[in-house]
Formats: sequence, C-alpha cells, structure tokens
Amino acid sequence: MIVLPADLTHAQAPACARMLAQAVRAEAGTAVVADASPLQKFDSSALAVLLECRREALLQRKSFAVKALPARLRDLAGLYGVADLLPAAA
Repeated sequence: MIVLPADLTHAQAPACARMLAQAVRAEAGTAVVADASPLQKFDSSALAVLLECRREALLQRKSFAVKALPARLRDLAGLYGVADLLPAAA
C-alpha cells in the first residue's frame, strides 16, 4: 500500500508524484492500493497524482485502487470525468 501525504496541492504535486511512482514500482504483488485517508489539504493536483500512480501501476501490469478517497475529492473526480479510473479499494 502506498500512502498519500496530508497536504497534496499544486506545490507538492511534482515531488509527490515522483515519490509515489517510485513506490508503485517497488510495490510487491500485482495490486497497488493508494491510501488517501491522510489527505487533509488538497486540490485537483491530488487527482493528477493519483492518475499518475494509476498509469505507473498499469505500466507495471498491476491493478490500481484507492482507499478512503475523501468525498470532496471523489466529487471532483466525477466532475472531471475520471472517477471510474480511481476505483475504491475493497
């Protein structure tokens, strides 16, 4: 499981995306779950980071899901039409 930081806004997004992509590559197994429960302060950049993690997971032939995506971020994903790309973890 990879864990998102408490703050994930435009300022933190590039470094966070690089760090999480590396974590996805290092993740053992065939599934990657991103834990979004720590997110407190975020903007649409958090969606971009999650989508980059998904892309990296798919490149590694792993499935991707998100645990505890905040409702506000889920609504934003729906507004942008990417909610289906960020399935909830079982």
